[in-house]
Amino acid sequence: MRLRPLSESECYARCYGQRGDESVRVVRVEIPRVVALSGEAVRRLFEERLDSREPEAEAA
Repeated sequence: MRLRPLSESECYARCYGQRGDESVRVVRVEIPRVVALSGEAVRRLFEERLDSREPEAEAA
């Protein structure tokens, strides 16, 4: 419950008030291209990854 109603300018200041130095910068992000792989290729890559794991990781 509010003790007093806010004026329009007070509401605006609360929503859009000073926020310091917030400058907007555009940053380009390079998204790697996804190469379409067959199911067989995905299976081979997964097996290679499993084979390259550390021995402790296999026990866990």
